[in-house]
Amino acid sequence: MRKNLPRRWACLILGGALLMPYMMTGVLIAAQWQGQSANLLLPIQIGVFVAVLPVVAATGLFLPIRALEVNAAQGLLGAHVETPPRQAGRTWQERRRTAAWFTLHLAIGGLLSGSTLAIVPFTLVTLALPFAGRATPVIGVVVEPGWPAVLWPLGGLALLGALVATVAGAGELLARLAPALLGPTPAERLAAAEEHARTLAERNRLARELHDSVGHALSVVTLQAAAAGRVLDRDPEIARKALAAIEQSARTALEDLDHVLGVLREGDRRGDPRGRAPQATLADLDELVAASGAQVRQEVGDLSAVPAVVSREAYRILQEALTNAIRHGHGPVRLAAAVQDGDLRLEVTNSGRGSGGGPGGRGVTGMRERVRLLRGELDAGPTEAGWSVTVRLPLRSSP
Repeated sequence: MRKNLPRRWACLILGGALLMPYMMTGVLIAAQWQGQSANLLLPIQIGVFVAVLPVVAATGLFLPIRALEVNAAQGLLGAHVETPPRQAGRTWQERRRTAAWFTLHLAIGGLLSGSTLAIVPFTLVTLALPFAGRATPVIGVVVEPGWPAVLWPLGGLALLGALVATVAGAGELLARLAPALLGPTPAERLAAAEEHARTLAERNRLARELHDSVGHALSVVTLQAAAAGRVLDRDPEIARKALAAIEQSARTALEDLDHVLGVLREGDRRGDPRGRAPQATLADLDELVAASGAQVRQEVGDLSAVPAVVSREAYRILQEALTNAIRHGHGPVRLAAAVQDGDLRLEVTNSGRGSGGGPGGRGVTGMRERVRLLRGELDAGPTEAGWSVTVRLPLRSSP
């Protein structure tokens, strides 16, 4: 507390300085009301002091002084005030708290600033009395040399000690009240928590998209590179097709990576139109199949009635399903997508088990998260015939 006392004292004097314009205006109005001339150098007037406090509270209600008071509480009082989140507008709950703090700060600061201006010079005068050598008037009392002149300094020091103790107590009180009155309100905390949850959900979505896209590209690249290496000498044409599939998959993955990074970097997303690039949908299935380089038999019905959000998520589900079919199975892949009875039905299967065993990583987990968010059903994993992913996504929410 000792090391904080000078700064807290300065904070109280700041409150007194902020109160001064209100007091001067109050003195002028009181003098005009009483038909007298205003003397702005007179000691504090209790009636004016009480009268201006509602005006101080109204100032806290309508003027944006919260940031100033937060800085003063943190820098001078040493209070641990959680920085309030930025809001588009001020709520009345925040206004009332700020007004209460502003009124309390200026009221206590005004009283203790006035006491400081009076008691400190008074103590200095009393300390000089024993050395005056003659009778000296002090606040209307004539102090004679001798023992009376010695007792006055003791009283001045006691008064100064009381002032220091009062300042320390007032500073501690304000430091304890600052977090409650200047910190985030319950509504602001709720809004910040909701914003944090939205940010986490968006980041999780981007992480799933990046995993699906890059994982698919790496699977295709691995498969096609192995195929190209096996047939390079005896069938250069097939090797060229495999290399073309590698190039297409890598380019697509690079575009997706650039899009995700652009979204994560808010500044780049605002200035670079690539950050707002449209996401792939079921309309891009042909490009997805072509880039995979695998032998895929498509059975795709009319998907024009699929909502955009379902179409985007369904594309990513099929991308991951195709990746797992290539990685964990072998042979031709069957990809089916159609709308039946108000649901989007997706199916990806292949005819034989590969040597890689069951799927690892986060691919199936990402698919389950997407399907769960759309309130659908997913069945994915190895079967006796090979690898299979079956998905049902409702196109309309249930009442």
